[in-house]
Amino acid sequence: MERKWWHGKTAYQIYPKSFCDSDGDGIGDLQGIISKLDYLQELGVEIVWLSPVYRSPLVDQGYDISDYYSIDPRFGSMADMDELIARAQEHGISIVMDLVVNHCSDEHEWFRRACQNPEGPYGRFFYIRDWHEGEPLPCNWRSYFGGPCWDLLPGHTDKIYFHAFHKRQPDLNWENPALRQEIYKMINWWLQKGLGGFRIDAIINIKKLLPFRDFPADRDDGLCAIQTMLARAEGVKDFLQELVRETFRRYDAFTVGEVFDEKPEDLPQIIGENGFFSSMFDFSQKLLGQDRRGWYLCRRPTAEEYKKAAFAAQAKAANIGFYSNIIENHDQPRGVSHYLPQGERSDAAKKLLGGLNFLLRGLPFLYQGQEIGMENRDDWTLAEFDDIGTLDQYRVALRAGCRPEQALAALAHYSRDNARTPFQWDGSEGAGFSAGTPWMPLHPNYRQLNLAGQRGRPDSVYEFYRRLIALRRSPDYAETLVYGETLPWLSEQHNLMAYLRRGERTLLVAGNFQAEEQDMLLPGPVRALLLNNLESFSQNGESVHLLPWQLLVLELEE
Repeated sequence: MERKWWHGKTAYQIYPKSFCDSDGDGIGDLQGIISKLDYLQELGVEIVWLSPVYRSPLVDQGYDISDYYSIDPRFGSMADMDELIARAQEHGISIVMDLVVNHCSDEHEWFRRACQNPEGPYGRFFYIRDWHEGEPLPCNWRSYFGGPCWDLLPGHTDKIYFHAFHKRQPDLNWENPALRQEIYKMINWWLQKGLGGFRIDAIINIKKLLPFRDFPADRDDGLCAIQTMLARAEGVKDFLQELVRETFRRYDAFTVGEVFDEKPEDLPQIIGENGFFSSMFDFSQKLLGQDRRGWYLCRRPTAEEYKKAAFAAQAKAANIGFYSNIIENHDQPRGVSHYLPQGERSDAAKKLLGGLNFLLRGLPFLYQGQEIGMENRDDWTLAEFDDIGTLDQYRVALRAGCRPEQALAALAHYSRDNARTPFQWDGSEGAGFSAGTPWMPLHPNYRQLNLAGQRGRPDSVYEFYRRLIALRRSPDYAETLVYGETLPWLSEQHNLMAYLRRGERTLLVAGNFQAEEQDMLLPGPVRALLLNNLESFSQNGESVHLLPWQLLVLELEE
């Protein structure tokens, strides 16, 4: 494998609105991020991905972009962005921005011009069709936020437009070469500023199955999940080849794709040698227990399911390229509340989950607050939810016959608003996030669970993550942990997740994924104990005794 500058890095996602507020308006901003660069350097991260800070009406929290060349005033100015890029480089950190080019905002100039003249050049930047009331829609695909993917074009009664997400997020027509060139020009403009690269949003969606057509309904609304179409669409690789050639490769940019619904045979072209992207997120664990009919039918994964999904993904990418490994992000509930058993919130269990994921082969991505073990809220009221997808799931559950309290319980667990509560810097009023009223309510536990209470405390979740990052960067073990293979160990042993990382050296990562003790046979003699999330270490000949939620990283004799 050709060595790349990003291979040994640890990445960190910032949700700017909830990270740090510098001016007291209750909304996190770019100057707030700049003020925390020393912290990020102390943690050990070297790539920072910013969720969108472009100008936007924030219907979908910035994933509805009205101007790709402008910073939204809520977050600051372009001068602040330039300062962040420059100051981050001084701290050894590359800034990665979100690239959202499947759709834009209905306030974007392109869409406004399309509404003014649907037959003109900007009308062809979108999927606009003639339609009259009473006629069937061009297709029965359901948008990700509920309802049909079609709405009346503003200002018209006889034309409709396509949106896979919210109705205020019209899809861009990638079939149009003029649209694609505008996108490439924008990407290169940002890369010329010194940006390290992009996280690429919903990229498989850029290719639609045309002409539009119906598929069998999968709910009583008569619509079908848009994934049904994506599984049949062909030709996205042609778009991606051109995108990469015209932009990323010219700058050796780091790119990580949000890739769902990829076909297994396409993985080498996506993340292989000279693939479309440097990496893509491994969502195999996220998909466990999901049900397309609604959150009210979803179930939490077991430890065995988590282990099997992780090992299957590692095997799938082993000889191809790098996944980006995550426990959580801005679109998911908090990982420690989702993957650990209900009610299990011990520091030991949080460290176990973090270590098992972090030391897999691939690029580790942390999400803000993960490094201190931030959790889901248990006390949501319906009025407090902000996310449009969450509110749609409440309606879905009620239509299916759930009682309001049942629907609210599903939202409280699965809502991505859980990941968007403000970062808990300390136990002061406002959690050190803002001197004003936070845009979203703080987690009630912020006075007990915060960075200030963990920083410098050797047994804290935060200091454990610092040790994980330091181990992966260490001269003695970096080659093995970055490039070594992943080999499952005793994969049939119940609630034991253990694997070897084999390269220049051989390391064993072993976690007791349960609240009961168990013994584990060692694959060979132990040379050194590198990491332990508990104080006790008990070896008996060829076995080790694992306490509940214990994680060990051992170097083995060759």
